[in-house]
Amino acid sequence: MQDVLLVEKLDTDAELDRLAKYYRTAGGPGVKLLNSLGGSAESLLEQLPVSVREGLTGATEQALWLAMHAAEGSRRAVPDQKPWVNTAVATAMGAAGGMGGVSTALMELPATTAMLLRAIQGAAFREGFDPSEEGVKFDCVRVLSAAGPLSFDDGADLGFFSVRLTLTGPAMQKLISAVAPRLSIVLGQKLAAQSIPVLGAIAGGGTNYVYTRYYQQVARVHFGLRRLAIDADIPHEDLVRKLAARV
Repeated sequence: MQDVLLVEKLDTDAELDRLAKYYRTAGGPGVKLLNSLGGSAESLLEQLPVSVREGLTGATEQALWLAMHAAEGSRRAVPDQKPWVNTAVATAMGAAGGMGGVSTALMELPATTAMLLRAIQGAAFREGFDPSEEGVKFDCVRVLSAAGPLSFDDGADLGFFSVRLTLTGPAMQKLISAVAPRLSIVLGQKLAAQSIPVLGAIAGGGTNYVYTRYYQQVARVHFGLRRLAIDADIPHEDLVRKLAARV
């Protein structure tokens, strides 16, 4: 019996180590490249026109609703792709959106949001969850509430992994309203990077590459913790604390 418990502990530790690696490398070299192109998150946002900054939260909330329907519909028509395929498609979309600066980048915003959400759903599926289930839909949107790859907070965002919402009728509306302001900052950084003179399409493709990779990694952590809590019969909050100690 003691040997069985030891194996289970080792397996749990190994899985937590795997998830911690995903969390630590979510940004990776791409973040350094993006920072070198456009500077810090704060300086990027300052580059946006005032009218764009003021309307960004509303645009993001609308993009989230459109993305939910588009991502769900596309899963019925097109099977989940490997992470590198998602990243490649999003990179191409970002490059196209960046060709015309902020104006075309704004038009690309809903498509990019849908692509990010679809990639997150794929990560949930790889961890053994059904993206069509209401609870999983909730968690897919909640993954987008993680700080973007230009926001370094030394693991403070692990708090969102343990947040739970009651699944009621208007709950999704409340969730999107709560996520949109934070996601708008993330997408604002992306829009600003795409508006950099001369770089245009390169910055657009680069930002989408970084963001898609980041959210896929974070989603693997989020749903990996959920799966581990079920398989190992360990409280989710305990696993969050153990993961925090590793990152």
